[in-house]
Amino acid sequence: MSLSLEQLQAFVATVETGSFSAAARYLGKAQSAISTAVSNLEIDLDNSLFVRSGRYPVLTPAGERLLVEARVILERCEHFRGVAKSLGEGVESRLVLAVDELYPEATLGGLMEEFSRRFPSVELELLFPLMEDVSRLVLEDRADLGIMWRQEILPSALNFHGLGWVSMKMVCAPNHELARQPVGWEELKRYRQLMVATRNHSEEKARLRIASDVWWVESQWVIVELVQRNLGWAFVPEHVVASALDNGFLVEPILDFNDHDWPVALEIVWHKQRPLGKAAAWLKSAAIALNK
Repeated sequence: MSLSLEQLQAFVATVETGSFSAAARYLGKAQSAISTAVSNLEIDLDNSLFVRSGRYPVLTPAGERLLVEARVILERCEHFRGVAKSLGEGVESRLVLAVDELYPEATLGGLMEEFSRRFPSVELELLFPLMEDVSRLVLEDRADLGIMWRQEILPSALNFHGLGWVSMKMVCAPNHELARQPVGWEELKRYRQLMVATRNHSEEKARLRIASDVWWVESQWVIVELVQRNLGWAFVPEHVVASALDNGFLVEPILDFNDHDWPVALEIVWHKQRPLGKAAAWLKSAAIALNK
C-alpha cells in the first residue's frame, strides 16, 4: 500500500465539493489528476470509495467509513504542521501552569480559552497545588508559571506580579453553634477550624489559623463539603463557597468584630533565571492584564 496525502486530499475534497471537477477547482488541479488520485487510492485500499453510475459520485458504505479516517489523518497533518511552525517561531512545545484554588475557575477558564486560540499547538499541563507549594514547583523547575496567594517571604530566585484580591468568606453549617448568635474573636477559638494544608511544614499555611483545634485538608472544595456536614468552620474563597451559600447549605456567622470579607492577595510568579517562552510570556501578561 502506497497511499499519499494527495490521494486523501482528493478523496475528501470530492466528498465535500460533490464532484471530481469541483474538487479539482478547489485544489487547483486538473480534473484528471483528481480522478486518477481517487482511483489509485481505491486500488491501494482495495475498496471502492464511490459509486460512479450517476451524474455525481456517491460514497459507498466503505467510502463513508474510510472518509472518517481520512479526515482524521488530514487534521493530524495540519496539527503536525502547526506544531512545527510554532517551534520554528520559538514557541515552547509544552507549558506547565501551577494554580492555587484561590484563583477563580471562571477567570482561569477564560484565560485558557484565549490561550488555546493563540497557541493551539502547545501542550498544556494544569497543576493545582496550594499556597507556597505553587512557588516551590516553580522554584524546582516543575512549573513554568505559578498563580498563588501572596507569600510573606517569597524565595529570592522568583519574580512576581500582583493579580488583585480574592474575598474569603467565613462559613459554617446552619446548625453550627457559631450560626446562632453574634460571634466574638475568642469564641471562634473554641470550635474546630478547617484549613487548607500544604505538603511542607512552613509557617505560611498557618497565617489564617485562629482555633486551637484544626483539621488540615488539601482541597478547598473538600473543606466546603466537611463544613456542610458540621465538622467545623472555615475561611473559604468566595467563588468556591458561593453556591453553597446561595442554596442555604452554609451560612456566614455574624461577627461582632468585623463585618467585611477577608481579602487575600494573589500574585503570579516565575523564575528569574529561566527566560519565559512566547506562550508563557503571553500567559503572564494576559493574567496581569485581567486585573488592570
